[in-house]
Amino acid sequence: MPCGEALRLFADGIAGGDLVFDRLSYVYVIGACARSRTALWEGKEVHCRVLKIGLGYDVVVGTTCIHFYGSHGDCGSARKMFDEMGDRRTSATWNAMISGYCSQKKGSEYFAHAALKLFCGMLRCGNNGVNPNDTTMVSVLSACARIGDLVTGSCVHGRIEKIVYVPHDVYIGTCLVDMYSKCGCLKSALVVFNRMKMKNILTWTSMISGLALHGQGKSVLNILEAMQVTNIRPNAVTFTSLLFACGHAGLVNEGLVLFYSMGSRFGVTPNIQHYGCIVDLLGRAGRLQEAYNFVIEMPLQPDKILWRSLLAACKIHGNSTMGEKVGKHLLQLQEESGTVDTVSRCEDFIALSNVYASTGRWKDLEMVREKMKDKCIQAEPGYSSVQLV
Repeated sequence: MPCGEALRLFADGIAGGDLVFDRLSYVYVIGACARSRTALWEGKEVHCRVLKIGLGYDVVVGTTCIHFYGSHGDCGSARKMFDEMGDRRTSATWNAMISGYCSQKKGSEYFAHAALKLFCGMLRCGNNGVNPNDTTMVSVLSACARIGDLVTGSCVHGRIEKIVYVPHDVYIGTCLVDMYSKCGCLKSALVVFNRMKMKNILTWTSMISGLALHGQGKSVLNILEAMQVTNIRPNAVTFTSLLFACGHAGLVNEGLVLFYSMGSRFGVTPNIQHYGCIVDLLGRAGRLQEAYNFVIEMPLQPDKILWRSLLAACKIHGNSTMGEKVGKHLLQLQEESGTVDTVSRCEDFIALSNVYASTGRWKDLEMVREKMKDKCIQAEPGYSSVQLV
């Protein structure tokens, strides 16, 4: 049942006053609110009703509420409920909180560290009958992949080998491939991938993405051939990784053949990310005019990211004439968007000035800097981080 319809039926039942909902009804309703991106306030209202009728003590209801708050990015409320449950917490409760941390987009690194810290706390509660399961491991591995923590990821893998037969678990295996690839250990990712008896589209895509990330273009094409033998067809995400790999490995012709065969051979319609990969592919190869013509003739409206990719290629190859043309497109897009994005505007001005600097056009560079001052645009300071092991 669609989430909106479930909420409407529940509201009608409450308004009628002749129905009494039990704990399972509230579990389903709160779960529906968790699945709906726009039902944050409705879920809070249902949670208030849960507290009023005395179901706040129920472990299943409380766990579902934690999942609800985590799904809507309110990890503060989720953690408050988690802490209040105390000794009543089950493995599902721990999983709901850990997966809630791992699902956050903003501040993802902070929440990934929080998820790993919570996982350590879960291990210390093992004597109370709370033990991690495959759901826990999937979340923890994704947290390790997000922050590139190979040491913790390897330790988690060791624990998994004691409780799960990895070659037959497609989800655990896929997460391990993804984790090792993102942590820079491609050899281990390949070992896990080759051991797996069952592979789905996510498994193949994770391996292709890992190889692409490490510049293994030829290996990516070999994996694609092996994938086709198993009758698994690549999807849009797979093609993004394939084209990315071709671009970084200098396989221009192979990348173009893949792109133009997406619809006819694989039934996948190219999206803006795929067009961006081709622009990057041609730009890295120095075929700037071809890349510019490709952008102008593409059926989709080119976005800022695509133009920035071409502008960066102009700087690398020292083509200030093309760079100036692309830079003006970018600044025009900023004006037409009607939104004030200071960071993006700063990046575009800086990129254009760098193109002028790379070819010694100092007067043009000074003009760009003066425009930045007139528009009160300041360069954002850069930063880097170092992981201490």
